[in-house]
Amino acid sequence: HCLSVRAVCQREIDCDRGNGYSWKITLLRNYWKSKVKQEWLNGKYSNIPSQNSLPERSMYPMDVDTWGEILEAELER
Repeated sequence: HCLSVRAVCQREIDCDRGNGYSWKITLLRNYWKSKVKQEWLNGKYSNIPSQNSLPERSMYPMDVDTWGEILEAELER
């Protein structure tokens, strides 16, 4: 699980591990973020007509670099 989460959230995983978090805590901190981030990167939310149309788990607290990755992927579509 950790490796699949790291494939999407490498920067976040490396930062947590560098800060001394165990793999278990790192996975708990980043699992849902990786799921939401992957859906955004895959374009699942590219053509949503309004915020009311977003699924319940479509948002997650992410840093500015993560949102930058998502916006770059949107611009490339």
